[in-house]
Amino acid sequence: MTTSIIPTLKNLYDVTQEQQDNRGYCTLQWRRGKLLVKPLGQVKQPYLPSLNSKRSLVECLQHSPVSLVSIDPKLGEALLRFWADACEEAQKPIFLSIPVSKKLSNQPFWRLIDWIAASVLLLLVSPIMLGLVVLMHVYSPGSIFCRECRVGERGKLFQAIRFRTQNTTLLGRSMRKFSLDNLPQLFNVLRGEMNLTGSRCWTLEDAVRQLNKLPEIKASWEVEAQSHLLNLDSQTL
Repeated sequence: MTTSIIPTLKNLYDVTQEQQDNRGYCTLQWRRGKLLVKPLGQVKQPYLPSLNSKRSLVECLQHSPVSLVSIDPKLGEALLRFWADACEEAQKPIFLSIPVSKKLSNQPFWRLIDWIAASVLLLLVSPIMLGLVVLMHVYSPGSIFCRECRVGERGKLFQAIRFRTQNTTLLGRSMRKFSLDNLPQLFNVLRGEMNLTGSRCWTLEDAVRQLNKLPEIKASWEVEAQSHLLNLDSQTL
């Protein structure tokens, strides 16, 4: 088995030289277009300096043949968010390595029902959403939407969309009280990332807490023959 490692970032967006000298490491494994990001194993090799920042990671992913990133929840919430943000910007799907029994799934029939229901609901509530946007511009200037990392079907990480609310304002308190801030998540349902029916999506925080209580996690394709593993270096990623 051949592996490469990169440093985990203590401060993912503003790293000082002192912090760079005291980083931990994570292991990268490459297989048939899939990139596994796991905790440090027994083999230590020089890290990849091109992955020292989010911007570098995004550029590497964009220019690589990586089709899917699978990341171990044992790496912690901060690093998971770092990779999730980078993969979203690079337009690469990223999944948590989770047991089959914990993977949310939705049958095509129910997915179609969700899509139809979300489309109808969007038509019905679109005047309300437009009114909320106008009120937010007047009484709560700033960005209209905020995003929250969630864990969806088969462990896929995605950004759930919500209206940004401030609890200090009457508008914000009212929106949260009646769950109006969640109306934009109908777009997530249309994109197949969330369900109107069935199990609720985990937040990333909840997923990390629950999954780290379980025994060691291995994806089904991770336990196949190891002969297909390729060395990962700065030229291939």
